[in-house]
Amino acid sequence: MRPLPSDHPGHPAGEEDAIMATPTILIVEDSPDISDPLADAFRFDGFATLQAYDAVQALQLASQHRPDLILMDIQLPDLDGLSVARTLKSDPVTEHIPIVAMTAYDILGDQARAISRMCVGYIQKPVRPRELINLTSAVLKLPALPELPRIQRPPARPSGG
Repeated sequence: MRPLPSDHPGHPAGEEDAIMATPTILIVEDSPDISDPLADAFRFDGFATLQAYDAVQALQLASQHRPDLILMDIQLPDLDGLSVARTLKSDPVTEHIPIVAMTAYDILGDQARAISRMCVGYIQKPVRPRELINLTSAVLKLPALPELPRIQRPPARPSGG
């Protein structure tokens, strides 16, 4: 599947000014079961979205479209998300784009330090779209902040009485 810019509801083709004012989010996630609902949620909240399913697509779309923010899965099939983030941060065309890491694992040690150097935040999977949209909105509204707090869920409590 070739990623293309998602249509933004309410903005007919050709209304360049309306589209230019719409923040664009690049979702880098190899699972359509995760990326498609996220893209839908972002579009519902007024964002434009791009989707990449591997590192090569992510690098191409970021360079070509220069999104306002990148949501980066750390576990990609062809290259890990930290390597992609490193490449983006070393390119003058994309170095300014904030990156939020998404991971299914606890982040410790060297990986935590690497993420804190390259990303403005991270969120653990499974991702709740509302949490991610809130974090994304905070990043886009407060670009001068050097780093935002990490969002982590408390451990699940056993159900029952």
